Amino acid sequence: MAKNLLIVESPAKAKTIEKILGSDFEVKSCYGHIRDLEKEDMGIDIKNGYKPKYIVQDDKQKVVKELKALAKKSEDVWLATDEDREGEAISWHLCEVLGLDPYTTKRIVFHEITKPAIQKAVKNPRFVNMDLVNAQQARRILDRIVGFELSPVLWRKMSMRNNLSAGRVQSVAVRLIVEREREINHFQVSSSFKIEAFFSADDINKKKVIFKAEGPDKIKDASGANSFLEKCVGASYTVKDVQVKPAKKSPSAPFTTSTLQQEASRKLGYSVSKTMLLAQKLYENGHITYMRTDSVNLSDTALESARDAIFNQYGEKYHQQRVFKNKNESAQEAHEAIRPTDMNIVTAGDADTTRLYELIWKRTMASQMADAQLERTIAKIGISTQPDVPLTATGEVMRFDGFLKVYTEGRDEEDGEDENEGMLPPLVAGQQPGLQRMQGTQRFSRPSPRYTEASLVKKLEELGIGRPSTYAPTISTVQARGYVEKRDKDGVRREYTVLTLQSDKISSVTDGENTGAEKNKLFPTDLGMVVTDFLREHFSKVMDYDFTARIEAEFDQIAEGKQVWNKMIDDFYHPFHESVEHTIENADRAKGERELGIDPASGKPVVARLGRYGPMVQIGVSGVAGVAEEEEKPRFAKLRTNQSIETITLDEAMELFRLPRNLGVFEGEDVTVNIGRFGPYAQHASLFYSLKKEMDPYTVGLEEIAPLIEDKRKAKAESEIKVFEKEKIRILKGPYGPYIKQGLRNYKIPKEKAEKPELITIEEIKAIIEEAKANPPKKVPKRKK
Repeated sequence: MAKNLLIVESPAKAKTIEKILGSDFEVKSCYGHIRDLEKEDMGIDIKNGYKPKYIVQDDKQKVVKELKALAKKSEDVWLATDEDREGEAISWHLCEVLGLDPYTTKRIVFHEITKPAIQKAVKNPRFVNMDLVNAQQARRILDRIVGFELSPVLWRKMSMRNNLSAGRVQSVAVRLIVEREREINHFQVSSSFKIEAFFSADDINKKKVIFKAEGPDKIKDASGANSFLEKCVGASYTVKDVQVKPAKKSPSAPFTTSTLQQEASRKLGYSVSKTMLLAQKLYENGHITYMRTDSVNLSDTALESARDAIFNQYGEKYHQQRVFKNKNESAQEAHEAIRPTDMNIVTAGDADTTRLYELIWKRTMASQMADAQLERTIAKIGISTQPDVPLTATGEVMRFDGFLKVYTEGRDEEDGEDENEGMLPPLVAGQQPGLQRMQGTQRFSRPSPRYTEASLVKKLEELGIGRPSTYAPTISTVQARGYVEKRDKDGVRREYTVLTLQSDKISSVTDGENTGAEKNKLFPTDLGMVVTDFLREHFSKVMDYDFTARIEAEFDQIAEGKQVWNKMIDDFYHPFHESVEHTIENADRAKGERELGIDPASGKPVVARLGRYGPMVQIGVSGVAGVAEEEEKPRFAKLRTNQSIETITLDEAMELFRLPRNLGVFEGEDVTVNIGRFGPYAQHASLFYSLKKEMDPYTVGLEEIAPLIEDKRKAKAESEIKVFEKEKIRILKGPYGPYIKQGLRNYKIPKEKAEKPELITIEEIKAIIEEAKANPPKKVPKRKK
């Protein structure tokens, strides 16, 4: 038995550390948190200073029992959970459950799982930091209060099933996505014309090359663009001025949690949760430093390692040591940026993990490399007929690539157009380049793009909402709750005008472009919009960006020992609880109703709203609060995918009532299509056939449905071995062999009869069914992870 028991969170981490520490230490995993708040009464004693009531989770009982036994046999117990608030809280919970004193139990911390880091940590133990524990408890308790008190309000005030929830960070994140969607919906597109002139001149090898110069910014309309081109008819062009200026580009800081999530999304297409999963794996296997950090600092050891790697691979001139500082003064948690533990290792793990590791390696290397040295040329080209409106040609030449040899940072759509500029031929004042053509191209304004997971993380960080450990679960939760969905959007065809001046003649052509296409963007659902509006109306403080950020700052103060945690909770709770009670008592039900107009056939109002099973439109007012029941029940129709109650028009709504559609007669029976609970289907001769994914029930024709019916019949016939019509029992072929089907129940055929199922009699089938009912199979419990 080892003298020392060292406890970490994960088995992978335990294996790596045990190899480093040797036989004196037995390293065991607690598999994350071992206790959580009780579900009953929120797990919080509100009247007794918000005292939390913790229980050991069922799936951790075995782990706790094993750790208790090992702790009793060991001379010393060491706690080596992660160095952040969650890790500190896990260590405290272990002390509480294992009967250890948090003020004397050895607690070690490290930012990388390497031999020097682990050995140094063992030589310099500390004790559990109760300020960090209290900060974690405050966050957990406040979030439990918000969730447990707000969610039942939504259950009561919305016509939806009771799986709705609200949360301090998640609801604000949804608000961001909802506001961006409405900004896009209300955006008024405007167009302008961009003037570009294409000239020819000799390059350094005396070869003719084409270069571009731009005219005045955004001419308002086609008339203005045409007028500008007309003034250029017969004009001569002269280079008036050439300026060559040195410029440089500097590398970005090493990765923090949020910048790693953003860059992995841009460059690798990874979701935030996937990035964190892979980073966790890299950390636990000793390849990178701790992956939950908001620090951009690198240790002296890391700086030295990066310098040596740069010297060896690229040469001394590529090295430039840099020390980065956090813009966020409250940056804490771990004390280093995310970096490789060994800069000489350039690959790690499987394909996905390797791609993330290489990204981290390149970013770390680049952060310690020299600036890229550029030469930027700006040439002004005068127009003889318009001396006050010169054209501007810009170009860029890289004189030294520096850090760009290794790494270029990705860009978000919000950052605007790519700034990369082309090269220019040598130009001198007085030179007269030849005009090939001049164009006025119509361009359209664009709204802000919808959020990606990466750009949402960036925005949350800018606003001070959440912390590194909260971004991934927040984004996963809002999608799981059905408030937000990640999907693509098809573009639409749009025409634009191009005016061209060539050989002193102006021509006009109309061209087309695909616009508005988006991939992997976050769209709010109608449910997300209605919930957001309800919460903003009745809980404006909780939904306020500044308030949510101030709460985070207060958690930081608790972590620094500057604020008492339950006093902070108390200041929040009382006004919040009063708002909850007032809302339950007085608020109307939230349906997100929007009247679209009047049904031309019945004269009844057409309303779009959120129903029990999702967004819908209805004709008639029955069921609307304060309106008497009509004799004739209203008609309902579900919205199609990508339709919203906020943007659907009356014409689009009336189109939905075209179902069920009668497509005609097939084999003497009508064929109709409709949408049911399980999706679009066709009905023929009292039988139902699910439509294929590519079939639209609003446009599909009989010529497509008839083959579908025949194919389904054929598949059914091929699967039927024997049918007993009177008893409504069938023997069918299945992927694992023949089986009996009675109604919705399936029964296994004994092995000795399965070889010739066509010979089984009805008496034998009844006996098999009776035997199965008398001896149902025992359910095997799922193995706990």
